[in-house]
Amino acid sequence: MSQSIPQETPDVVVSEEARLKAEEFIEAEEGAANKLKGWLNVFVVAVAFVMSVFHLYTAYGIVPTQTLRPIHVGFVLFLCFLMFPVAPRFRHRIMWWDWLAAALAIGVVVYLIQGGDDFTDRNTMPNSWDIVFGIALIAMVLEAMRRTNGWIMPAITSCFILYALFGAYLPAPWTHKGYEIGRLVGVMYMTLEGIYGVAVDVSASLIILFTIFGAFLQYSGAGKFYIDFSFSAMGGKPTGAGRTVVLSSFLLGGPSGSGVATTVTLGAVAYPMLAKVGYDKDTAGGLLAAGGLGAIISPPVLGAAAFLIAEFLKISYLDVLLMAVIPTLLFYLALFLMVEIDAKKYGMKDTKFELVDTVWNLTKKYWFHFLSLISIVFFMLWGFSPVLSVFWATVVSFFTSFLRRDTALFSYDLFSGKGSIVKNVFQSPFVKAMEMGSVGVLNVAATCAGAGIIVGVVTLTGLGLKFSTIVIDYAGGSLLLTAIYTSLVVWIVGLAVPVTASYIICAVIAAPALIKLGVPDFAAHMFIFYYAVLSEVSPPTALSPFAAAAITGGDPYKTTLQCWKYTVPAFLVPFMFVLDPSGQGLLLMGSTKALASANWWSIAQVAGTAAIGVAALAGGFQGWALKKTTLLERWMLIVAGFALVYPSLISSLIGFGLVVAALTKQYLRTDISQPQQA
Repeated sequence: MSQSIPQETPDVVVSEEARLKAEEFIEAEEGAANKLKGWLNVFVVAVAFVMSVFHLYTAYGIVPTQTLRPIHVGFVLFLCFLMFPVAPRFRHRIMWWDWLAAALAIGVVVYLIQGGDDFTDRNTMPNSWDIVFGIALIAMVLEAMRRTNGWIMPAITSCFILYALFGAYLPAPWTHKGYEIGRLVGVMYMTLEGIYGVAVDVSASLIILFTIFGAFLQYSGAGKFYIDFSFSAMGGKPTGAGRTVVLSSFLLGGPSGSGVATTVTLGAVAYPMLAKVGYDKDTAGGLLAAGGLGAIISPPVLGAAAFLIAEFLKISYLDVLLMAVIPTLLFYLALFLMVEIDAKKYGMKDTKFELVDTVWNLTKKYWFHFLSLISIVFFMLWGFSPVLSVFWATVVSFFTSFLRRDTALFSYDLFSGKGSIVKNVFQSPFVKAMEMGSVGVLNVAATCAGAGIIVGVVTLTGLGLKFSTIVIDYAGGSLLLTAIYTSLVVWIVGLAVPVTASYIICAVIAAPALIKLGVPDFAAHMFIFYYAVLSEVSPPTALSPFAAAAITGGDPYKTTLQCWKYTVPAFLVPFMFVLDPSGQGLLLMGSTKALASANWWSIAQVAGTAAIGVAALAGGFQGWALKKTTLLERWMLIVAGFALVYPSLISSLIGFGLVVAALTKQYLRTDISQPQQA
């Protein structure tokens, strides 16, 4: 018979080796950047600083789209070639070919801008120099993606380019007339439909501003405060360590901006707590990775793909935040229930933690970090555009940082005469935040530029309509099967590419299938967004669980399975807002205008049904409800959960009936369940 976990367990410390190994997974997601010294470091920091200044200016000033997008791509390519080596053996130095590629990136942009309207007008008949610079740009985008994200995304993009060039030789239904290199270059380089398309527009106008904002929060100490606050608020109880992960993962979404970075940041602090209360290495890693995943889908700062949803659908980013509210609550409900069940299932005991400070004292000292986080939504509700909202939120973060000496983005001793003023400024948190604001966007921006090539090919060849027709035909016109096939397509694409790229690719090739069958465009795109996010926890690129395993010392694949256990209940919810109009209530009807005339009782009803479904799945996957489940009770809860997330009266009645029957059976059962080993 299994026994409960002892109350006292040895202190666990995350080793330096584990931290370094976890950092490797961050580099796998964000690229292995050079660590430069001397004047090279000064030069790169200066360029990144200027890039941030330029984009902050564009948030408030007026820069034409035809100028903003190419300059943004030019900055990104220039820094990518200087900061990311062509191969690991050339790391931490800049080679002559890096300088050449960086100079060519500038030349491509200068040639485009100097060409003016004449350059754009001849996109259907480009001249020789247009083709040379266009091919160079496409090659540089592919190389920048390779350096920052690995080989897979450039390989997929190259396949799309080959499809555009040689489509005439393919069998039906994939065939098309095929396009010459000049025509392809004209679309990709000389219009706003290819590389400089929607994805780069979002990267240049929104994503980089959010990375700058996140860097300001991070360097002003907000990230540390959010973890300390969660620790103090939740510590002490058997569920305290797990609850700390749940709460802090939500708060860290803004400062980190990355699922892997959030996982590593949380893991370094929270894993010793999780181990102390009784979590084993794989279970603790799964919970940490699930928390990191939550950071990507949590308002007010969602993942980069959320900004693209607003642009693709031509809606306000506030509407995207609105749509994410209930699904995010359901995700954290699933995590919260899992943590609560863990405490009972594994017989966890109250544990003494050495708290940094009380919740009240922390809030009294650092309350302004919450102000920085909610100011984005406040400005949007006030009527500001998303671009201006994040700009002013960054300004708020900058000025409020000076409310305390230990959070100031400029040292109070800057002009005290201690050391060189220039050196003090260069080493200040403000300059580092401005630098990291630009550096943090490089991998996403390079992906957006590459995704622009894919979108351009899909638009040029009509591939999206072809693909949607094929999917619908395979599904026999069934919306349920089409949704299942679409989720599988998004998941498979997400196995190979980052979340942002996965969403962009599937938004143009898979969303039309759902929309053709009557699903509103906002529901189709949110469905794809949530399944694209699953790429963070799906092998072979399950970077968040692998990073968590590096921190805990657990098995990467067992950690991934544990992460799926924590997250799967919430990821069945998107089927509710695709399969039935009533399910759109989970997205609060898709906009503030629609919400104003919505049936609030219907929204509450579908949200409540989803919550019970998530709870049933949590109990079923954990094998524990009121007490340890029998095999029959476990399957009753799992079937009930699936039934409740299918939006129909009959399936809901079946689901509710099974939940009541399983709980009644447990209540009447007299055996005493012993806690398990974690």
